[in-house]
Amino acid sequence: MAGHSKWANIQHRKGRQDAARSKLFSKLAKEITVAAKMGDPDPDKNPRLRLAVKEAKSQSVPKDVIDRAIKKSQGGDSENYEEIRYEGYGPSGVAIIVEAMTDNRNRTASTVRSTFSKNGGNLGETGSVSFMFDRKGQVIYPVSVGDADDVMMAAIEAGAEDVESSDDGHVVWCANTDLNEVSSKLEEQLGESETTKLVWRPQTTTELDLEGMQKLMKLMDALDDDDDVQNVTANFETSDEVMAQLDG
Repeated sequence: MAGHSKWANIQHRKGRQDAARSKLFSKLAKEITVAAKMGDPDPDKNPRLRLAVKEAKSQSVPKDVIDRAIKKSQGGDSENYEEIRYEGYGPSGVAIIVEAMTDNRNRTASTVRSTFSKNGGNLGETGSVSFMFDRKGQVIYPVSVGDADDVMMAAIEAGAEDVESSDDGHVVWCANTDLNEVSSKLEEQLGESETTKLVWRPQTTTELDLEGMQKLMKLMDALDDDDDVQNVTANFETSDEVMAQLDG
């Protein structure tokens, strides 16, 4: 679809422009603490922790913040976070998945519900939209690592399923259970990725115009601003012209 901003690249762009670095750092640190608490505090023995540390490093989280987050998991005073997924619809019927980590399920549920309703969306039951997405591993590389053929070859050798190359970069997709192995093999060939994580990949997307995108972004940004929310995913796409107006 020429001239269309693919969902992954919109997410990617939005992440890069995110001015709230400290909020991003705290979300990444929380994921590290939870991963270390649930498994081994050594990233080499804990794939989830390894990926969390890798993602934090790619977003320039300082080493001492990462080390502190791992140490915190071993202390008796660390909070008990629960992982919860919320699902619902935003403006224009766009499907939205919200992943949260919380020490107070009631507080988070009530905040997420009111954020949806204040911004033209509505929260559904768990499972109401996730069937429209696949859980996948996603590794993003900048354009500078090589041309589409080089990246495709490296991805095939690493055991990936698909590559989307564009002017924004290379997005490598793999089975969610293979992300640790695929990202390690890609790193050997292409160096450090810009981002490596598990994501919800939409099976179909809803095309939005400028007004639709503005409404959706308002809802997604409001959800993102909640300290309990780790990730927000929606199945939209839009034209490059609309993205340029949004970015402007």
